[in-house]
Amino acid sequence: MSATTMPRAWVRHSLGQRLLRYMLWLCMVAATVWAIRSIEIIPEFLADAPEQMADLLVRMWPPDLAHYYPSVHAAMIETLHIATLGTLLGIAMAVPVALLAARNICHSTAANLVAQLILVSSRSVNALVWALLFVAIFGPGPAAGTLAIAFRSIGFVGKLLAEAIEETAHGPVEALEAVGAPWGSRMLKGVWPQVQPAFWGIALFRWDINVRESAVLGLVGAGGIGVVLDDAINFFQWPRVATILLSILVVVILAELAVTRIRARLL
Repeated sequence: MSATTMPRAWVRHSLGQRLLRYMLWLCMVAATVWAIRSIEIIPEFLADAPEQMADLLVRMWPPDLAHYYPSVHAAMIETLHIATLGTLLGIAMAVPVALLAARNICHSTAANLVAQLILVSSRSVNALVWALLFVAIFGPGPAAGTLAIAFRSIGFVGKLLAEAIEETAHGPVEALEAVGAPWGSRMLKGVWPQVQPAFWGIALFRWDINVRESAVLGLVGAGGIGVVLDDAINFFQWPRVATILLSILVVVILAELAVTRIRARLL
């Protein structure tokens, strides 16, 4: 045995710990069996799926790039606008909620609980569900998609920002409070410099996610590239579908590269 090799440590579990482990495994197996039986998987469809997938790929290849401009291009630009405006609006609404959720900033338990409820509610509803709700309120179009992205972003941005605020050192804030600085100055000079790197990282990461999510909102009428994709699928224009999917992939990759470069420069 070499000097760097650590000896294996054997741990003997008690009877209660072993029974708990067996119960957890039993619950997992029972849940899996129950799920398989309840979703009613049709074996014939599973057996036929590879052939249907191969047939679909043959119909989609090669992509017809002539379909890209102007309809697909305009829809992709609209998708980027939805993601960008939705991210900015979501951040604007998430910042005050994050301040209320941070226990070292807001010392009211009731306000903390209300803020946490808002953050959990935002994260628990999928972007497509938000889009369906706003389409019913405002009608089909990019406005519904922008609001869906914004309300979905509140929970993500607010939770991470609140955690970053709670991890800040309290010394600078106490020093500013001791010299009589108002609340706004304490936040701007004592808290903001500490959370600024986390804030920009959260904002860029959320925009990257929103670019992906906004690409499918059009499937429920919330504007963007999803509207064009839904039309192409409904009319069985498979080469056009391939062009749309390829353009979405390219935009997502470019957004990922842009976020990585900007984050490296900022942080």
